[in-house]
Amino acid sequence: MARILIAGESWMTTSTHVKGVDEFSVHSYVEGVGPLRDALTARGHEVVHLPAHLVPTGFPGDAAALDRYDLVVLSDIGANSIQLAPGVFEGSVPGQDRLAALRDWVAGGGALLMIGGYLSFSGFQARAAFRQTVLAEVLPVTMLAEDDRVEQPAGIVPTVDDPDHPALGGAGADWPLLLGYNRVVAKGGAEVPARVGDDPLVAVAPFGSGRAGVFTSDCSPHWAPPAFCEEWKGYADLFDGLVRWLVRG
Repeated sequence: MARILIAGESWMTTSTHVKGVDEFSVHSYVEGVGPLRDALTARGHEVVHLPAHLVPTGFPGDAAALDRYDLVVLSDIGANSIQLAPGVFEGSVPGQDRLAALRDWVAGGGALLMIGGYLSFSGFQARAAFRQTVLAEVLPVTMLAEDDRVEQPAGIVPTVDDPDHPALGGAGADWPLLLGYNRVVAKGGAEVPARVGDDPLVAVAPFGSGRAGVFTSDCSPHWAPPAFCEEWKGYADLFDGLVRWLVRG
């Protein structure tokens, strides 16, 4: 059983309703963490979800805070939300470098998983911005300088090159299609047991005394349609396998 922090996987939406000459705005809060959280807790892991709007104030800033967990998962949350705590961004007061703390924690034996999305890796219009941070050292892939999203509206079926790799958790070789992913390039020495087209889908590698991994598509819609994240038994096998590989069982 692993103690897991999932940061991100939530958003707020504002819509404007125009009715004749009148208009009003409606706001909603949505979480996309459900499929991943449910799959991991069903396998016995302890999951803490830190929603995106709480990341600027609540993300762990030092080794003591990170040591509460075995694995940190970043999913659809950009570098700005982690780096720019309110005191730094609003008060111009120097604070903790939380990405540097995360890097050092992984190097010292921790584990990191980045899951794809519009605000993962480089992301939409490169706004996720992890390429220019210290996490570029940690991840087993090299990020692109531009918008790295590859939309696949007709669907793309992953290719599993090594179905017996322990990071895949016995999910098998036949996976449902995905609707998009973040394009990255595997670093030398990274293991890439699954890909989409010629690009890595799952990649893992050691970093210092710890381990880091990526799943470059999403863990929930829209890139991961219900057939992938809700109906496919291999979904829980896959993410349980990633967790267990990253935290060394």
